[in-house]
Amino acid sequence: MNITGNTIFIPGSTSGIGLALALRLRARGNTVIIGGRRADLLRRISEENPGLDTVQIDTTDAASIESAAKEVLARHPDLNVLVTMSGIMRIEDWRRPEDFLASAESVVTTNVLGPIRLIAAFVEHLQTQPDATIVTVSSGLAFTPLKVTPSYNASKAAIHMLSESLRLQLADTSVKVVELVPPSVRTALLPGQETSEFAMPLDEFVTEVVGLLEAQPDAREIQVERVKFLRYGEARGDYDQVVATVNAADPHGK
Repeated sequence: MNITGNTIFIPGSTSGIGLALALRLRARGNTVIIGGRRADLLRRISEENPGLDTVQIDTTDAASIESAAKEVLARHPDLNVLVTMSGIMRIEDWRRPEDFLASAESVVTTNVLGPIRLIAAFVEHLQTQPDATIVTVSSGLAFTPLKVTPSYNASKAAIHMLSESLRLQLADTSVKVVELVPPSVRTALLPGQETSEFAMPLDEFVTEVVGLLEAQPDAREIQVERVKFLRYGEARGDYDQVVATVNAADPHGK
């Protein structure tokens, strides 16, 4: 995707990677709309960042996605980029159903059904734009599992394969599919992750992402250098060592 001149909707961007990326893309000459559940938080972010548009949306609720999509397109008919940023991560113990089932269902609803519903709400419109992009957000853990987060790992693997498949289906349209593959980043995704030495500093991550988007406008995956350890373990032939290293190093890997 081009790094400037876009109109971009990023639901799930009131904090962490989503908000940092939204602010950085706006600074590069894009119109950016952020989405989130809390009206008060959206209002505060808008007041602190004049020119940044906001829309209330709950990506776990199909009706909310449909309503928000109509609002976004009514206000921004030139929308050409959708970033499916929303995601949650939960530590689970799969030895007892009572300890993981509700969590797993919530993770799948947010991390898999959410992006699917968002894409469904915007894909027809995006095909009317001369140059459009869907940015999905997977994880290094789509390729190397963290033992304590089974549902998260599986949800991000699903997003990776969804991205690969959509890219094939949309190949004869104006819509590109770009997969953002983060490593562990210092956000509040898990308790303690914001201060984890294992995790990549947020500003450093976003700086590298924006640089890659600019340098590689035709990239299918945006991979910061740090995530390649997770992404290519199987291809390098050291997958078992990567799995052991990740699971010994820190419970807050992403």
